[in-house]
Amino acid sequence: MKPFLLLSSRAEDVAADGEQAAIARFGGLHAGELERIRMEAASFLPVDLDRYAGVIVGGSPFDASTPEDQKSPVQRRVEAEVSTLLDEIVDRDLPFFGACYGVGTLGVHQGAVIDRTYAEPIGAVTISLTDAGREDPLLEGLPESFQAFVGHKEACRVLPPDAVLLASSPTCPVQMFRVRQNLYATQFHPELDVEGITTRIGVYRDYGYYEPGEYDDVLARVRHADVWAPHRILEAFVQRYRAGAR
Repeated sequence: MKPFLLLSSRAEDVAADGEQAAIARFGGLHAGELERIRMEAASFLPVDLDRYAGVIVGGSPFDASTPEDQKSPVQRRVEAEVSTLLDEIVDRDLPFFGACYGVGTLGVHQGAVIDRTYAEPIGAVTISLTDAGREDPLLEGLPESFQAFVGHKEACRVLPPDAVLLASSPTCPVQMFRVRQNLYATQFHPELDVEGITTRIGVYRDYGYYEPGEYDDVLARVRHADVWAPHRILEAFVQRYRAGAR
């Protein structure tokens, strides 16, 4: 079986390693079935996509909506290389799942408007499936509404022209969409459980997701959240594409 490829852009080892472990765990991937590229570490192109069953993009401290002159050289390089890789991924309709930063990468590539209109503070929100979402194979069997962890300073305000909206929330209308048949992006984090988001809250304490004095309140918001359904989306993605199904 071909492995999946995780494209990571988290510079902090504890966050990057935790993300990889969570995606493997909730996706049902065993040792050797999830390879990782640390995009922030060095130039990563070319990538031989024929080697992989699908591509997963994790979250990121990068914001696509940041003005170009305020982006770091590393962010500009990563964005350019991801865009080049997405040219091939989209052309081939290669299975793709982008969590949080996936909305910024796939969305921008496909013509979405990404800005700070629908930012959400760190916490659990209620996600509701659209009619199209209820019919999508990755969401089959999920309740029409469920809790998921979010925490983002930007979001998709206008869908890509050919995208299908699959899920929404009261404070962020675009929580999940699909492009073509096999390209998915979520604004929420399907890889996070309470332990995972607690670690992230500490790692990104000084990144502007919350005020430093709010640390204890942010932890309290997530500590008793009942988040389980999003994990099944990752599992469904892996199960659908691990055998080369399209």
